[in-house]
Amino acid sequence: MTLAPRFLVNFWAGYRVAKFTRRLKAAGRGLGAQAAAFARLMAQAAGTEFGRRHGLTAATTYAQFRVRVPPRLPEHFAPLVARMQAGEADVLAPGRCLFFVETAGRTKNQPRLLPVTGPMLAHFRRGLRDSLYLYAARAGHAGVFLGRHLHLGASTALTEDKGAYRTSLDGLLALCLTPWAEANLYAPPPAIARLPEGPAKTAATVAAMLPRDVTLVGGTPAAVCALALAARAAASTDKRRLTHLQAVWPNLECCTFTGAALGLYHEALRAALGPTVAFHELYAAAEGVYAAQDGGTPAGLRLLTEAGVFFEFLPLRRFQEDTVAQAGAECLPLDQVQPGTDYVLVVTTPAGLCRYVPGDIVRFLSVDPPRLQFAGNTKLQLNVFGEHVSERELVDTLLTVCTRNGWQAVDFHVAPNSHRIAAGKTANCHEWWVELRTHTMKTPTSNVLAPELDAELARRNADYAAKRAQRGLDAPSVRLVMPGIFERLAKEQPQAGGAGKMPRCRPDRLIADQLAMLTRFYQSTEEPFTPANPPSPA
Repeated sequence: MTLAPRFLVNFWAGYRVAKFTRRLKAAGRGLGAQAAAFARLMAQAAGTEFGRRHGLTAATTYAQFRVRVPPRLPEHFAPLVARMQAGEADVLAPGRCLFFVETAGRTKNQPRLLPVTGPMLAHFRRGLRDSLYLYAARAGHAGVFLGRHLHLGASTALTEDKGAYRTSLDGLLALCLTPWAEANLYAPPPAIARLPEGPAKTAATVAAMLPRDVTLVGGTPAAVCALALAARAAASTDKRRLTHLQAVWPNLECCTFTGAALGLYHEALRAALGPTVAFHELYAAAEGVYAAQDGGTPAGLRLLTEAGVFFEFLPLRRFQEDTVAQAGAECLPLDQVQPGTDYVLVVTTPAGLCRYVPGDIVRFLSVDPPRLQFAGNTKLQLNVFGEHVSERELVDTLLTVCTRNGWQAVDFHVAPNSHRIAAGKTANCHEWWVELRTHTMKTPTSNVLAPELDAELARRNADYAAKRAQRGLDAPSVRLVMPGIFERLAKEQPQAGGAGKMPRCRPDRLIADQLAMLTRFYQSTEEPFTPANPPSPA
């Protein structure tokens, strides 16, 4: 229960949600909001070294911006951020930056530091608020604001370094809270939130929150399932055994998640949460809060055009990592995107990152209003043999095949494989590592599963189908692993990404060889992986 009177919170939240919904309908494609965000960002950049170097002023037009500022990968900004962390002022943002956030490090297994300025905190505050307003609008009531929002994640502690502070994305979310939200909504208590992620933190969270009224939980699927297990055990008695979180907290109505579609975790989360808890997807990262589920048709994530980030989109077909700085004229503003096309996201943020390319791939489902879905990452896709297969396509392929046959997938990973089959001849294929839940209707063998995955992926991806037809790719191989292998990998090889964060595919064999060592299928390959017949540039 909130500290403020429930009727007052309900009235005020309902009023704000209704006002937000009216503004969203009037905004249409959000072009006016994007123009306003661009003007603010140019005025801010004018007072920085980066802005002066690129000729940015408060009067800079978008046409001038496209010519003067090349799109750049995160590596370009790393030295500039390091200078900011050392105490230098006016580098990417006006004044000195005191806070920095660590990225998840999924692509290179090494987190990066990004600046967190006052305007960036305001962006996160507004983006998270608007995301919750979108949920309340589709739920038809503001009840989610009447209880605690329990967030499960990494430590929110701040680490001091040379007079500046760094923290995780979870710590950043705690920093951007308003005093009212911190006092009335946020949970667990700060002392518990600062603990490192793990069983001890889960147990402390359950002990502190069991008597409270919780209306929302958020975190990785693995963290939510662990919470459900601990909370059910703590709240159950000899006479009454609780089976899900909604039995522990009767007013629980929403579960937020971010990063990718639930996919394989949907059934496990549904069982852990309860029958009527709604899922609410956010598209957020250390670089910003980009979009959130709005309940519209087609189902997707509504782009948050009013939160302060300026968006551009580079067609995926035109993206090449080594020449991205020359692709400035190819980047499209929001009014030029088309549905059904894959784009590489390019953002200019209140933290001073101009035309920053985080590597995310998005696909628009509609443009009025702008609604998209996250499709994968440029570094975490399969294109070693010219097939252009995204992470999302692999997830959807496996889910479709398993649903059709009554199988339940627990986890999986796909890697390229190139092996010698005869003198002077090699075979190139995709290697699927799959863990299926035991006691399903029927358990397939690898030679049953592989043709179905092959056919379904070919149906979804024309490039893959063409490569298969032209013999550029052989049929996939499938390695069915014993239960618990992926969980063991997450514990023993934390650099692989951690539970719930492991990439579904990589263009190398980093994770595949770690799985091979655990399962002892064969000897590991040499790193880095090099295909026997690399494709010509697309």
